[in-house]
Amino acid sequence: MTKLKQTKGFWLSILLSAVFFGVVQIMINGGSLNPFYVNMLVFMGINIILAVSLHLIIGITGQFSIGHAGFLAVGAYGSAVISMKLEMPFFAALIIGGLVAALAGMIIGIPSLRLKGDYLAIATLGFGEIVRIIFLNIDYIGGASGMQVAHYTTWPWVFGCVLVTIIVIRNFTNSTHGRACISVREDETAADAMGINTTYYKVIAFVIGSFFAGIAGALWAHNFYIIQPSNFGFLKSFDILIFVVLGGLGSLSGAVIAAILLTIISTFLQDYPETRMIIYSLVLIIMMLYRPQGLMGTRELTSYFKKRKDIGGGPKDGKQQTIA
Repeated sequence: MTKLKQTKGFWLSILLSAVFFGVVQIMINGGSLNPFYVNMLVFMGINIILAVSLHLIIGITGQFSIGHAGFLAVGAYGSAVISMKLEMPFFAALIIGGLVAALAGMIIGIPSLRLKGDYLAIATLGFGEIVRIIFLNIDYIGGASGMQVAHYTTWPWVFGCVLVTIIVIRNFTNSTHGRACISVREDETAADAMGINTTYYKVIAFVIGSFFAGIAGALWAHNFYIIQPSNFGFLKSFDILIFVVLGGLGSLSGAVIAAILLTIISTFLQDYPETRMIIYSLVLIIMMLYRPQGLMGTRELTSYFKKRKDIGGGPKDGKQQTIA
């Protein structure tokens, strides 16, 4: 019965997503949404992919990574080379961009994920800066001046990638592998003592998160016409980290909601970058003071729609007294 309810909930979510996609697409075709709002939706979708992918690494597996912008850059430049230099289709550039980022995640993950806490954060931050400096000095991809990229990213592509990302990471989290990752987050020593290969699961989560960050990078590159190494500095990693922390560590729904809210704020305040950073800082300070667990904590949005069942005691006698 539980599996049947989960299946119904899954297909209901897919149906609602299809309806939302259809409504937005009709509005775009009819001209109800001008290019400004369409671009905001695209940017929102890219941020959701980044937030959800980092949610798997930090929120589910408990690995404090602040080098996500490095995987975003690898996916962006990898897909741009495939589409612009090798003239392959956008779909191939999208997949290859994700695979290259996943490979980078494996290369950096195997040695560095033996570290914990602050040491892991420093290692991933260093990786992100190394990637940026490497791209800065490669003339083949434009170096510091950047690389021009054709505009292939559209609303259907972004929506499809967002949907696939959420489904894959949600199903992974609910699987036995996901529960192993959660056990690593809760107590790595106890998980290791129970026979769980903690390093293996940390690397797997890192690779999956890096793959979808690469997909987001490919969409990013083919939406903004030009990519530069300066777009992928450590501040970009902190922007993505804010999505996960604000939404709630361990909540996929929270990561999505935070990405949507902060994208809207960022878009409407893009002419006032100083004000945007002040608002970001104030939001984080207020959250840490009054709700340190984030908007959703570890709960998902669907938990608010479940009917609460009254918890009864044992059987009762005629006087309504509980019988042991």
